[in-house]
Amino acid sequence: MTASPSEPYNLAVVGAGSAGLAGAVTASELGLSVALLDSSTQSGGQFYRHPAPALGAVRPEALHHDWSAFSDLRRRLGASTVDHLTGHHVWSFIRESGGSGGSGGSGEPEESGGSGADGESWTVHAITGADGTEERPVRIRARALLLATGAYERQLPFPGWTLPGVVGAGGAQAMLKSGLVLPGRRIVVAGSGPLLLAVASSLAAAGARVPAVVEAAGYLRYARSPRALATNPAKAAEALVHGAALLRHRVRVLPRSAVTEVHGTDRVEAVTVSRLDGDWTPVPGTGRRIACDALAVGHGLVPQIELATAVGCATRALPDGTLGLALSEFQETSVAGLWAAGETGGVGGAGLARTEGELAGRAIAARLRGRRADPAPDRGVRPGRVGELRRRRDRMRAFADVMSAAHAPGPGWPAWLEDETDVCRCEEVTAGRVREAVTDLGARDARTVKLLTRAGMGWCQGRMCGTAVACLAARDGAPEPPAERRPFAVPVPLATLAALDEPTVEQTP
Repeated sequence: MTASPSEPYNLAVVGAGSAGLAGAVTASELGLSVALLDSSTQSGGQFYRHPAPALGAVRPEALHHDWSAFSDLRRRLGASTVDHLTGHHVWSFIRESGGSGGSGGSGEPEESGGSGADGESWTVHAITGADGTEERPVRIRARALLLATGAYERQLPFPGWTLPGVVGAGGAQAMLKSGLVLPGRRIVVAGSGPLLLAVASSLAAAGARVPAVVEAAGYLRYARSPRALATNPAKAAEALVHGAALLRHRVRVLPRSAVTEVHGTDRVEAVTVSRLDGDWTPVPGTGRRIACDALAVGHGLVPQIELATAVGCATRALPDGTLGLALSEFQETSVAGLWAAGETGGVGGAGLARTEGELAGRAIAARLRGRRADPAPDRGVRPGRVGELRRRRDRMRAFADVMSAAHAPGPGWPAWLEDETDVCRCEEVTAGRVREAVTDLGARDARTVKLLTRAGMGWCQGRMCGTAVACLAARDGAPEPPAERRPFAVPVPLATLAALDEPTVEQTP
């Protein structure tokens, strides 16, 4: 829809995964005008990827956990007044008029005023089309903004990881969920994190032979946090479901192990699996070869926060060494009028994302109406839905932090690398060149390594190699998480920038 610039949406939501859907439909049901922007042509995000209707899938829900929750959100979206703008790749946003800083304190919305109540608004810039190549730039104006941009996979390099047949663990699952295809017939699943169990069980159920799930961490660290386990029984039940599926398909789980080399010429033919010590250093003499034609590998997820950090949002260090957004009790960032939900604050799964999305939607509706999101305790009013969401969010976030710490990469993993191993695939920068920049040229951080070697300057802008470069640059110290501050979140054609002064604004009537 289009209208005059004086009529912005009440809320623009970026990302139509679990968090974005929950936030958008909640805000709409509370009377706000909402635009929901997403780069995909379908709602659901990475977690609820599903095949296009043309593929004729009879039971797309068979490859998903908790499909009913997504079905409910999709039904509510269809019944709402939300403008779902598909194929919209958001590359930047700016505040239209003054104001700075966050809500302060606990993040409780003001009784009156607040973001959006004094004429301030956000302008969201997007490019359109399936791959963002349409020439027409789009601008969306809104009084408040909710980021639900999710996360991307973290990869740690090793010899042979650039061979055809090596895919991300989440990528393998996406191929199966959205395309109904397998990356191979005999697939080793490796890396670290609970995603591996879900990926392996999905691939095995679809007919692939999975010789092993190779987990670099162990599972005993969960036992150190019995309270988090006891208060999140659904997570334990989910793990049991995946474990039972692996037993049924005779899939071995190899903890404290890693794929330290991939073998093959034109594509993957086998992998070497080595035992790891407590620091993730390979134990000499433990390598064994496993035949396969594909490797699905991933070492956890990294919050996708580039849009937020570009406007100065504060971050917090997560237990696994990544950065998430620092958020208030009501999901607001340190920049007033900008909220975030889901993996942007730390990876925790679809259930946590839905909870945070709904909490943010309710808080935003209260802020724009000049009300409090939750009754103050000193007023003697029993907390309602918002209080329930906050308690659930805190409980699930505590488990997410335990999970993050349990699967954090150990400092010894660079021992996997040979000097000839590519670290930055886009610019073909090897581990040897990165080490030379550190030992011979004096680099002490990832930014300096980038300037000396071009590592991280390619198409992915360091998303694939950022963790590895930071670890190598840190030598024996703790690596600094990548700053993740870029002016553009996605590649933008020059023609789009040149056309910014043209009247191409999509808004509510």
